[in-house]
Amino acid sequence: MTSFIDGSAVTALQEATRTVREWASNARGLGVALVYGPVSAEDRLYNSQCPEDQRSVTALSETLEGIDARWKVLNPCDPGFIEELAAGYDVALSNLHGPYGEDGRLQGLLDYLRMPYCGSGVAASAVAADKILCKRVMVTLGIPTPPWWVWSGGAPKWDHHPVMVKPPLGGSSVGMSLVTTAAELQPAILRAAGPESDEVLVEDYFPGTPLTVGMLELPGGDVVVFPPLATEATEAAFYDADTKLDADSRGAVRVREADLSPKAQAAITRSSTVLWDRLGLRGAARIDFILTEDGLLYALEVNSTPGMSRESNFVVGAAKVGFTHSDVVLAMLHEAMARPPYDVPLPTPVFSSTLRNREADDSL
Repeated sequence: MTSFIDGSAVTALQEATRTVREWASNARGLGVALVYGPVSAEDRLYNSQCPEDQRSVTALSETLEGIDARWKVLNPCDPGFIEELAAGYDVALSNLHGPYGEDGRLQGLLDYLRMPYCGSGVAASAVAADKILCKRVMVTLGIPTPPWWVWSGGAPKWDHHPVMVKPPLGGSSVGMSLVTTAAELQPAILRAAGPESDEVLVEDYFPGTPLTVGMLELPGGDVVVFPPLATEATEAAFYDADTKLDADSRGAVRVREADLSPKAQAAITRSSTVLWDRLGLRGAARIDFILTEDGLLYALEVNSTPGMSRESNFVVGAAKVGFTHSDVVLAMLHEAMARPPYDVPLPTPVFSSTLRNREADDSL
């Protein structure tokens, strides 16, 4: 079982910070492939609308430069991505979110290439990324989560109470809608389903305080649980994509350390640590909750690749326990490099022009 460090354990956190910073000398010259590009709808939205200085890739680039790593941004949309990824880098640090980057597919590729990477492996990434599957796992684990149903076609039934309509994959609330009337339900579902008519999660909506808890794996394997943060959207009905993007820099969300009762604090810590252990999360993660107006705590989602901009909830939570952005990145790199290698008798990939020629033909 994983050993967890509470955010209030000052002595343990000071020792952890010292250990992380001592390891910084090992990061000098480390070849880091910073994987980022407009693959998913979420990443395309950030790439096109989020101010550059507010992006995770900007903060990560600055930190990698600051710790003297040898790094480069690799765009998975480039034809030569896999070939370059496999040549000359010690570790991959992914900043991709949603399908292909956060759902186990990139992780499987990296396993095949026998390349160390930051964050969770294939199984944990896949479960966390699929909101419907993750909800089912929560129920199995006894983690309280709002009631829900899955739309998979046909006319949806309105149950006369507000619901959140969510695409099963992707984050940053892209494609998500708060539905309060019967007339809004069908359009919201079709919007979330997209052109492929995927299944859609329809979840009971409870007014309350959104909470988020960051978790970071430290050298030695202990995991620190950051203090829960309360997020309040000041100009939207919920913490939607526009609020998270903050493209006009209005600061339309207020983030503060949550003031919780001992009972609520114990419940959120238990749910967070159980999900980390049972899903097999690694490196870093962020888990989102809602504390209802009636005092009930529900888990909503698990994010296995938390945002790393300097103002992100994850980084703000890390600062609450004394970790800088550099400390967080160093801890993530350490975990990746210390993990036992995925070492099986697979052939070393041999690259040719075949794939590039096929892609070129498909684009005609």
